[in-house]
This record gives sequence, structure tokens and C-alpha cells, in this order.
Amino acid sequence: MNVVIRPDDASVTEAAYALVRDRLANRHCRVFGLPTGQTPRKLYSAMVAGYRRGELDFDTVQTFNLDEYLGLDAGHPGSFRHFMEVNLFAHVNIRSENIHFLDGLPEDIQAECHRYEWLIRECGGIDLQILGIGADGHIGFNEPTSSLASRTRDKTLTPRTILDNRGAFANEEEVPRWALTMGVGTILEAREILLLATGGSKAEAVAAMVEGPVTAMCTASVLQMHPRVTVILDEAAAARLQCDEYYRWMNENDPHLAAYLDARRQRYGRHTQPGNAS
Repeated sequence: MNVVIRPDDASVTEAAYALVRDRLANRHCRVFGLPTGQTPRKLYSAMVAGYRRGELDFDTVQTFNLDEYLGLDAGHPGSFRHFMEVNLFAHVNIRSENIHFLDGLPEDIQAECHRYEWLIRECGGIDLQILGIGADGHIGFNEPTSSLASRTRDKTLTPRTILDNRGAFANEEEVPRWALTMGVGTILEAREILLLATGGSKAEAVAAMVEGPVTAMCTASVLQMHPRVTVILDEAAAARLQCDEYYRWMNENDPHLAAYLDARRQRYGRHTQPGNAS
């Protein structure tokens, strides 16, 4: 897990955008898993600006959103489909047929979840999964005690999650109590994961995710088991990390690794052991 600490939320967005731009332009990432929330909203704003500058092209991109409320149609202002349309899709050249979402009003919940899993496989799997993290450490709507091997399914939301998501609704009573979400096991199958967190309210969850035990009580902690995860934090979200100085040291020194190896090869030769050099 690569933990990147930046001074503030603006620089978190800048670093996240740089990674997304690199993956789109140079790594041939074409299937993206997308979240909603305030921190991703800022990233989407940067992506729209990048598209307008000609830095990003979404023509061949396919997207799968993490989750959707049960009981809301796509046009409801509180739906995540509406959120994505307003904050990203309406402003870039993504094809409508390449936007994939869970149906908030399915005829058959289980069939809808199976359809979504099948679609992800048909598209070749997710290249880059972008995530936020809940204050209790959940990813997607995989609330504490969710199975770490879970697949796309319906979930009952905790009172805390309902409270945290009330912003798009007139009052707390209007926030849906249930949602469809990619499972933890589904998320782990992405080839690469980028998680963003800002603000002191996320500090405890971030520490549990990065440095705590792998546990269903903090579903984000399972990301410790994934081979390619980048976590980008502001200072406030990183405040509870015990090894923050190492993460900073690592990010300062990692860019110099290639030059270091090149210098060592020149000094010792590719096949010469350092102890035998004259």
C-alpha cells in the first residue's frame, strides 16, 4: 500500500488527478470503478477541467459505479446516477452505453446484482477502482461486519451512514435505508485501487485501514491484501497514522530508485557482485 500525504484537500485532488491522467494516457486503463461523495466530486471537477484542456479522452472509457440507493430511480436528485451525471458524465465525451449503474428499482434484486457482476467480467474487469472511505471504515456500502469475500448485493445501511448521507435529501427520514453495492470481494478484483480521504473525521478510519488488523469491522482494511493500492490523504486525515514519517520518507525516496539502480549497474556491472568489484 502506497500512502501519500499531501498538505490539504486541494493537493489531494491534484495528486489524484495526476494518477488518473497517467492511467488514462499511458497505462491504457479503460474500465473505471467510480464512487460518489465530496472528495470524489473535487476529483471529477479536475477531470472535467482536464478533458476541456485536451488532457483526457473518455471516448473508449467504461465506468461502473460502486453503489446505488434502493428505491430511487436514476433521475431522482438524491440518486448516485444523478450525482455522476451532474458532476462528470454530462461534461465529458463518455458514451452513454459505456456508463454502467446498478438499478435502484430492480424487479429482482438478486438478478440485478448478478447482472452487474456479469457486466464487469464482460468488460474485462475494472482497471482502476477509485474509492472513498466512510468514517467507520466502510468502502462502497460494505458496512462494518460485511463479509470480506462479499459480492455485489443489497445492504442495510447503518444509522451513521444514513446520517452522513443526508446532504442530498430534505431531511434524514428521506435518506434510503437500503442500497445495492459492489461487494468487498468484487472491489478487490480491480487491477489497481486509488483511495482518497480528507478531513479529521476520517483520521480514525484511515489509521484502522492502513495500520490496523484486517477485519470486517473496518472493511477498508482488506485493501492491505491488494497488490496495487494508492491512498492519498491530507494532513488531517493522516493525523492518526503511527508510521506517517515513514510514508513521507518513502514517497520522497521512491522516485530516485531508478536512478539509484542505474548508477549501481554502471559502477558494478549488471552481472558483477558488489563484493567482487575491483
